[in-house]
Amino acid sequence: MAAGRRGEALSSVPLQMQFRLSGIYYPFYFLVSLLVIFYKMHLFAYPPGYWAVDVILLCTMGVLEALRLYLGAKGNLTEEETLLGGSLLLTVANTFLSLYFLLWATFVLRIDVLLNGALLALYGLEGLLQAVTIAAFVS
Repeated sequence: MAAGRRGEALSSVPLQMQFRLSGIYYPFYFLVSLLVIFYKMHLFAYPPGYWAVDVILLCTMGVLEALRLYLGAKGNLTEEETLLGGSLLLTVANTFLSLYFLLWATFVLRIDVLLNGALLALYGLEGLLQAVTIAAFVS
């Protein structure tokens, strides 16, 4: 691990804990969201093109989330601001995808609001912690 100016480590423990929490929450989010999409498909007149887009975007979000968590955790532990910056950009991308499922999906149920609200809260806190940690690495 790289050391700071006076030998202190600059890695952020709260950020690493946040990555771990997101790593636990996101599989739950993914599975429940997938089940909700299939529920909507059977309950409502959900056109195949629309639910296919939702499933594709959810899978894309899953891939980006795995990459985001890997880059973020590795960047934090190795004190690499470029890796942590890449994770921050993926956090912004996944925030927009979560906003799609919260605001612009064809049908938005209460469970969608709860799931995406919690995910957006995690993303907001992680983004803030990532920005502060990047600033500490650069200075």
